[in-house]
Amino acid sequence: MVLQERAARTRELVMRAAAEVFAEEGFVAATISSISCRAGVSPGALHFHFGNKYALARAVEAAALAALERITLAAEADHAGALQRLVGAGHGLMRALECDAVMRAGFRLSGPAPWRTGSVDVRGAWQRWVEALLQTARHQGALARGVSPARVSAVVVAATVGFAALGLQDPRWVSRRVLSQYWELMLPRLTPDDSPGRGSQDHPIPDHS
Repeated sequence: MVLQERAARTRELVMRAAAEVFAEEGFVAATISSISCRAGVSPGALHFHFGNKYALARAVEAAALAALERITLAAEADHAGALQRLVGAGHGLMRALECDAVMRAGFRLSGPAPWRTGSVDVRGAWQRWVEALLQTARHQGALARGVSPARVSAVVVAATVGFAALGLQDPRWVSRRVLSQYWELMLPRLTPDDSPGRGSQDHPIPDHS
């Protein structure tokens, strides 16, 4: 049992070291040597737990997807309206991007990849959740007329990816203040005309789909 626990701790240590290197350097530039050095283990010990860099990337991506699911489940447990749940999840995701290398690596690893066995990456999972929540808002009458959930979800994901990339160099980009400013601009364009606080100059993002 002690050996199993030690092996599990080492595996977790190596996975998180890989996440840090992937987040900082990307998958292509990352090397087994740099990851093992970051983890404080030998390359042989690393290979004992992960056969190659592809296996490390799969493990990091799986951990990031699990972390994203925890964030979205926490938002879904909130009894607020759909758009407020979206804002809450957005703040939760930004906190994770600020504090957790696994989440930062998950977003950087997103896109077509030879190691991925499934079709869903972290960005894709976030976009699907956002679009589903906006569809819920539409059914509840909480979404402005003419707003396309698909188009808005793409905008939200693009902003998330942008904030994450900028945050690698300057943590202020993933701060609560910056995200609050983003939602202050977005929400009036998503809510119906008769919603409290909606400005007369605000217009929804049109649905051309």
